[in-house]
Amino acid sequence: MLIVSLARGNTSHATRNVPRTQHPYVIFNKKYYPIPSAYGYIENGIASWYGGDFHGLKTSNGEVYDMHEMTAAHKTLPMDTMLLVKNLDTGKNVVVRVNDRGPFVRGRIIDLSYKAAKALKIVKNGTARVQIVALAEGEVEENGGQPILRNKDLSAGEFYVQIGSFAQQLNALKLQKRFADAGHAAVIRKSLKANRSLYRVQVYAGNTLEDARQSEKSLLEKGYAGSFIIAR
Repeated sequence: MLIVSLARGNTSHATRNVPRTQHPYVIFNKKYYPIPSAYGYIENGIASWYGGDFHGLKTSNGEVYDMHEMTAAHKTLPMDTMLLVKNLDTGKNVVVRVNDRGPFVRGRIIDLSYKAAKALKIVKNGTARVQIVALAEGEVEENGGQPILRNKDLSAGEFYVQIGSFAQQLNALKLQKRFADAGHAAVIRKSLKANRSLYRVQVYAGNTLEDARQSEKSLLEKGYAGSFIIAR
């Protein structure tokens, strides 16, 4: 379990040469920073759903919202991310594609289409406790045009918490050193997005999801507002 006693570092987000849906944006006086990659993303929280009032209107990525498709809105994940959404109370799960931004209600992490909410049996109650997991291409296959999940065990593995993403390697190295000096194992993972390099700083958070949750909570409490869990 990671216990952090550090001041918040600089976590700059470049906005040039990236899609409009990846730019920072402000809703209700709060600024949101879309993350550059969904690889390994896991999050627990409350899901809600939206239906007829928005059916036929444009989503954040320019598509027309169809409440009868398996889609969802998320505040920071890249568009077209495929997500496994599991109802933690019933064990039911669905696979959805992110094509919108939201929900902008405190405590909620995802807004599901009517079809996805119906499949999870949360239409009547309106909300449910869920876990969302970003899926890699090899984890999703087609069955009659409907994406389904290959077997995946997320209870154990190698977990990190991402604490920053930088266009400049030097900034990533500075943040990595701050954690290393405090005795925490931090790694820098380079990725290429829209023909530019991004340097993602991730702190080792243990080999169980429970340990990773404690680490994520500690980092969020210390001011690393964009922290999230990565499973490897």
